[in-house]
Amino acid sequence: MQKVLALIAHDQKKQEMIDFCTKWHAKLSRLSLIATGLTGYRIAQATGLPVECVLPGHSGGDIQLASRVADGEIDGVILLFDPQRPGVHEPDIGTLLRICGLHNKPLALNLATAELLVQSMV
Repeated sequence: MQKVLALIAHDQKKQEMIDFCTKWHAKLSRLSLIATGLTGYRIAQATGLPVECVLPGHSGGDIQLASRVADGEIDGVILLFDPQRPGVHEPDIGTLLRICGLHNKPLALNLATAELLVQSMV
């Protein structure tokens, strides 16, 4: 059974997520990918990787993904956020931190930990 990786990138980090997915294409192709709306669409368009898209983050997609983590449907999460804009994204980051912590699921918050997470999942 394929492991499931959730991908979320705030607006200022979407290109970094696309570049990451391009670099790690071979390993990511061995996982099931799920992402918030625009992030998932842009990854799929740029890389050709199949990505299941939920709602955009600002419309509750981050909550949908957190719920799926809680239900045991997601094995790991990569959330790229802009640390230069503190406070702006605290609610969605806080929810994912809490849910991943409660359910013992890895949550990568930057490219260095994202690489470690992908390597450990395949």
